[in-house]
Amino acid sequence: MTAAPNTARMAESVKDAAIAALLVAVLGFFFFALRTDIGTGGLDLTYRWGLWFIAIAITFGVRLLLNLFVFKAAKPITTGIKITVPTGLTSVIGRFLGPVLLIVALCLPFILMALFPNRDRQFIDLAILIMTYVMLGWGLNVVVGLAGLLDLGYVAFYAVGAYSFALLAQYFEIGFWTALPLAGLLAACWGIILGYPVLRLRGDYLAIVTLAFGEIIRVVLLNWYEFTGGPDGISGIPKPSFFGLEFSRSGGFADFFGLDYDTIHRFIYLYYIILVLALITNFVTLRLRKLPIGRAWEALREDEIACRSLGINTTNTKLTAFSIGAMFAGFAGSFFATRQGFISPESFTFLESAIILAIVVLGGLGSQVGVVIASVVMIGGIEILRNLGFLKEIFGPDFEPTQYRMLIFGLAMVLIMVWKPRGIISSRNPSAIYKERKKISSDMVAQGEGH
Repeated sequence: MTAAPNTARMAESVKDAAIAALLVAVLGFFFFALRTDIGTGGLDLTYRWGLWFIAIAITFGVRLLLNLFVFKAAKPITTGIKITVPTGLTSVIGRFLGPVLLIVALCLPFILMALFPNRDRQFIDLAILIMTYVMLGWGLNVVVGLAGLLDLGYVAFYAVGAYSFALLAQYFEIGFWTALPLAGLLAACWGIILGYPVLRLRGDYLAIVTLAFGEIIRVVLLNWYEFTGGPDGISGIPKPSFFGLEFSRSGGFADFFGLDYDTIHRFIYLYYIILVLALITNFVTLRLRKLPIGRAWEALREDEIACRSLGINTTNTKLTAFSIGAMFAGFAGSFFATRQGFISPESFTFLESAIILAIVVLGGLGSQVGVVIASVVMIGGIEILRNLGFLKEIFGPDFEPTQYRMLIFGLAMVLIMVWKPRGIISSRNPSAIYKERKKISSDMVAQGEGH
């Protein structure tokens, strides 16, 4: 009697795995089987049938195993797996995780110099990039996580901050420290300009309009050639100085302090600049969350109609969320310009907005620590892919793992949404408490619905 159900289950599992493999074969044909390279007189087309068949085989095997042992099994192997964490342990970890991360961040450049003396500049530069995305994630968290407004054009304010500093330096010869607050204020103004006419919209309509705004800014920067340089961008953006001391070979920072000149000094200085900016972003966000405006954001996120019934001006509340989030993006954009020394519209595409939003969602909407963890995993993961040399031995010498980073990001987002639909950090600290502070599950919180 049991043989027939087992046979039917096996047949269904094989059929389902075959359908999944067929979908990968069709959708992945132009990604895995074909490769185009720029050659003399046109494009050189290369066929990679082995990589294509390996992808199909992996999909079929993994899907079949999942069906046999999890999805279609009479007794799934995941049934007996239960991870229980003591109640007191989570509070202890939460209490000490923040200070530990802060200490590690403060000492990180020197730790990297001691552990990786030959690649210290590379890893410190990677840490700078990760910290930039942490700051952007915290800024977007104000809009999406606290106020519940789905913003798909956040990169526009990032671009405004970068171009503000670059243009001020080009036309008025203004330094980084003078232009930094101006870039934040200009980005905040653009946040208000965007917010005032469109924040009466809700949900998907609001998301589409913010997406359109981001593309409008990019197209304007691309086509206003006389002012922004168009696709050529702006180069020669000045680097920040240390109280007037440049990081030059002679007469600069190293000579003043009696040190041997090393380019690592500038990388360390840039790292601490973005670290301070990120900490300011975190501090201001946490303080605002406890103020009446922060509670108004959370009330707006939960229910806009109830928020209006309490006499809260929802338009002004949305404008403050957009402008403050845009201000932090402007600061980060200004730093990005001085770090790169060159900017162009291609640095501010929709993909950047998608990555920042993915960091906020994967980390947990409204969670500051979650944004840090997601930034390290997503941005640092690209560098890990660069060092997976053994994959070339499996898929061939022409295989570049970094070309599939978006595919890996997509798979990671699917897995997180399946297993942790509320993000990596799935608990929230309430802003308002009665008698005793208790963490609440994020399932009890409406987040990112675009009210």
